[in-house]
Amino acid sequence: MAILLRLSRLIDLLNERIARAAFWLILVMTLISTGNAIVRKIFNMSSNALLEIQWYLFSAVFLLCAAFALQKNAHVRIDVIYGKFSKRTQIWIDIFGTVFFLFPMALIILKLSWPVFMSSFHSGETSANAGGLLLWPARLLLPVGIFMLILQGFSEIFKRVAFLAGRGPDPTEGIAGPSEEEELAEEIRKMRRLAEGEGK
Repeated sequence: MAILLRLSRLIDLLNERIARAAFWLILVMTLISTGNAIVRKIFNMSSNALLEIQWYLFSAVFLLCAAFALQKNAHVRIDVIYGKFSKRTQIWIDIFGTVFFLFPMALIILKLSWPVFMSSFHSGETSANAGGLLLWPARLLLPVGIFMLILQGFSEIFKRVAFLAGRGPDPTEGIAGPSEEEELAEEIRKMRRLAEGEGK
């Protein structure tokens, strides 16, 4: 169990570092989009390559951060029934969902996407748009992102099995944190209390 937990920590660290690097792509994407819009408005010029690189970067952020979202329990979850169960039942549901839903879906996508990438890479496929970019880097993002998601799935199972065996902490505790809306509401309450304190 100690080896599995150590492996889980390594997977978590890898996916966190990849995601934190991918966060910077949002800034790059924003700068490219802004620059493209300014050039188009001022000089009446545009570039298909600049438009396509924005799509590539968006895909990179989405796919390279998917595993990190799973690690932080930030993916979409319907808690209407799940939240009514005991913690141990919730953990078993997580394991069941990972093994019977996440893994089969991810493996099918991985199996189907890898040959598409290889074909694109060997043929040097480029976009059909004039001045477009090579397509294989974008096609590579899908199998890489899905592979990292599979690794994170194993990490989540290791943590949950350790918890059920009494050998690890609750893997869901303290992950989600308050939502942005909850944080905003708390800030508004603080400001209101501050204003009421000054008015006295």
